[in-house]
Amino acid sequence: MSLNRVSSLETFAPLLTENRSRRSSDASTRARKISFNPLPSSWDPPALEQIQAVGAFEVPRWKRTLQVVVAVIYCLFAAGIVFGYAAIKPVLKREGAYRDVCRVDPNDEDAIGEDTCVEIHLNFMFTAAAVATNVAALPIGAILDRYGPRVCGLLGSLCLAIGALCMSFENQLPFDGLLFGYLFLALGGPFTYISSFQLSNAFPKNSGLILALLTGAFDASSALFLVYRIIYEHTNETFGHQSFFLAYLVVPAAIAVIQLVLMPAQSYKTVGELVEEIEEPIPADMEPYDDQIDEETALLHEEERQHRAEVVSGIQELLGTTKADKQARKEERKNEISGVWGVMHAYTAWEQIKSPWFILICLFTVIQMTRINYFVATIRVQYTYLLSSPALAERVNDFFDLALPLGGILSIPFIGAILDRTSTLTVLVTLVATATTIGILGIIPHSLLAAYANVCLFVLYRPFYYTAVSDYSAKVFGFRTFGKVYGTIICLAGLFNFSQSGLDYLLHETFNGDPVPVNVGLMAAGLLIGVVMVMFVGVQSRGIKRKLLEEEARGAFAYAGNGMGTGTTSTREWSAN
Repeated sequence: MSLNRVSSLETFAPLLTENRSRRSSDASTRARKISFNPLPSSWDPPALEQIQAVGAFEVPRWKRTLQVVVAVIYCLFAAGIVFGYAAIKPVLKREGAYRDVCRVDPNDEDAIGEDTCVEIHLNFMFTAAAVATNVAALPIGAILDRYGPRVCGLLGSLCLAIGALCMSFENQLPFDGLLFGYLFLALGGPFTYISSFQLSNAFPKNSGLILALLTGAFDASSALFLVYRIIYEHTNETFGHQSFFLAYLVVPAAIAVIQLVLMPAQSYKTVGELVEEIEEPIPADMEPYDDQIDEETALLHEEERQHRAEVVSGIQELLGTTKADKQARKEERKNEISGVWGVMHAYTAWEQIKSPWFILICLFTVIQMTRINYFVATIRVQYTYLLSSPALAERVNDFFDLALPLGGILSIPFIGAILDRTSTLTVLVTLVATATTIGILGIIPHSLLAAYANVCLFVLYRPFYYTAVSDYSAKVFGFRTFGKVYGTIICLAGLFNFSQSGLDYLLHETFNGDPVPVNVGLMAAGLLIGVVMVMFVGVQSRGIKRKLLEEEARGAFAYAGNGMGTGTTSTREWSAN
C-alpha cells in the first residue's frame, strides 16, 4: 500500500515568508488545503471551470452520514484489493496461470524452470499493479481537483469492471489478461479511495475518525482475496477465479449507481474555507443604506442579510464556535513538537525537490517500498527456503494474509499518537530501527518464531511507514506544494518497483531460492540511507531550535527595551532563510 492519508486535509498555519511568524495563524490562510493536482494552477486550461466545493451544512445530516458509511463499505471491497496478492497467488498458480507461456523445452539447458517462470510472471503482474497504484496518484489528483469526486468514483468503477472482466476471461484474450486485469484493478483502487477523502469534511468535528475509517477500509480490503481463497479451498477448487471475478462485477456496478444517486458531485468545503466564509467582511452594497434607496432594493438587501445569517448559523452549528481556534492551537502544538516544521515552506517545489530534505526521504522511500512490495510478493518462496518446509511456509503465508489487513486497522490509533506527540527525528529513528529489525528477522533460518515475529512487525510497520512519509512531507515542505512533492516521491518509488523483476531473477536463478543475499542487500541499503537521513535531520533540527531560541531572546530584549508594552517584535519570528 502506498496511498495514505496525512494527518489533516488542510493547514491552519500560514506559508513561511521572511515576515511571517513560524507558528502564527490567521484566517486568510485557513482556506489553504491539500491539492492532489501535481500541476500548478496557472497551467489549468482557462476554458474549464473547477467544480465548486459545497458546505456540509447545506446537505442533510442523514445523507452525509449515509455517504460516509457507504464510502467505507465500498472502499472495503475496492480500495486496495490488489495488495492481497499473497492470498490469491496460490489460487492463480493452481488454476494454471502462465503455464501456456512457461512451457520449457527439455532440450534447452539454459531455460529457466517452469515454476520459476510462472513465479516471475505472477510477481511482475503484482509489481506492475503496485507501480500503477503509486503513479496513478498524480493524474487522479488532477482529475479530482478539476472534475470532482463523482467523476473520480465513476472512473474507478469503470477501471474495476475492466479489470474484473480481463481477469475472468484472461484465457480468451489476445493479450496478457492477468497482467492488464490486475493493472486495472489497481487503478480502480486509488480512484475510489482518493475521491473519498473529502468526506472527512462532511463532519468536521469527526474528520479524524472518518479518515481513520477510510484508511482502515483500505488496509482491510486486502483481505478480500483471502476470503476468496478460503471459499475456493472449501469448494474443492470448483469456484475458480473466472467465477469469482464475474461475481465481483457487482462491486463496480454498485459503486457507479451510488456515485450517481447518493455521493456528492462536489467536494465538501474544508474547515478553513468555512471559517473564512464566516469571517468574510460584509460587502459594501450590504452596508446600511440611506433613505434614497427604494423599497425593492431594501428588500433585496434584507434577503441577502438573512441568507448570510443563515449561512453563518449553519457553519457555526457544523463546527462549533470554538472549533477553529482549538484546531489552530492543536496544530501549533504539533508543529512545535515536530522540530522541523516549516523548514522548507518558503521555497518553490523545484527548490524543495533539489534539497537534501527531499533527496534523502525519496531514496529511503524507494528502498523501503521496494522491500515492502518484494516481501508481499515472495513471502512463501522465502520461507520455503528459510524454514526448509513448504508446509511451514504455507502456515506463515496464511498467517500473513490474515495479519496484513488487521495490522493496518490496529495500528491506526497508535500511528496518530506517535506522529502528533513525538518529534520528526524520533519518528525517523524509529523507522530506520524497525526496518533494520525486520531485515534481521527476515534472514534467520529454521526459526518459526522469528518468522511470525517478522510478519507481526512488518504488518505494523507498513502503514506506519507510509503515513510517516506523508506526515514528513507536510511538515517539512508544506501543503502549498504537497501534491507535487509527495506525489513525486511516491511516483519515483513506484517506478523503481520494476526492479523487483530483477530481484526475482536473482532469488530464483542466481541464489537458487536463497532470499538471504537479496534481503541483506536491501537492508544494508536502507540502513545506510536511513542513518545519513537521521544524521542530517538531527543536525538541522538542532540548528532550527537554536535559531528559534536566538530569535526569542532578541524579541524579549526588544520588548523590554520598548518599555514593557510598546514593543511589537514577535518572539516567534522565523525565516526559512
